[in-house]
Amino acid sequence: MSANLKQHDYLITEEEYLTGELDSEIKHEYVDGYVYAMAGASKNHDRIAGNVYSEIRSLLKSSPCEPFTSDMKVKIGSKFFYPDVMIVCKDQTQSEYYTESPTIIVEVLSKSSRRMDEKIKRMAYQSITTLQEYVLIEQDFVDVEVCRRSEGWVSNHYFMGEEVTFESIGLTVPVEEIYARVENEDVRTYYEEQQPSQHQRVS
Repeated sequence: MSANLKQHDYLITEEEYLTGELDSEIKHEYVDGYVYAMAGASKNHDRIAGNVYSEIRSLLKSSPCEPFTSDMKVKIGSKFFYPDVMIVCKDQTQSEYYTESPTIIVEVLSKSSRRMDEKIKRMAYQSITTLQEYVLIEQDFVDVEVCRRSEGWVSNHYFMGEEVTFESIGLTVPVEEIYARVENEDVRTYYEEQQPSQHQRVS
């Protein structure tokens, strides 16, 4: 999801923002005193976020690391965001409503969220000392981008037929699992191309 509509033109404090979120029916993100209403998510967006969360959750059942969905905020300085999926391995924050120490952050991209996720959030997230991996997943076509602290935040791209490794938690996931039930041209083309080879093997 993205925060693309400024709610008002006056500054509010972090305390006012956090208090307001407890009663608000709409989630907002907070950037340097301003709040931004979050746009609704598409079916493909929810499918991707749900697929990633499910894969990670099953792995981490007996681990000190814990996955969160987009209802949990991350705080970076004077900013609060709602990542689509977040993994926290050693929470250093006392609050029940946000963390400041994520290990992995995953954002699902859309046209409305691209600028925020690729520029503003990328810079903010990579300043978090505990963050090891930042993952950007396209929903309108197939592209899983993983940026790792261990590699200087260089972008690595993964596509259908490949596997993605989340090194900081030791999880490898086929890209097909990330895009399960997702409807876009790349996914359709990939499975159409698999059908002839599958038929030949049966023959």
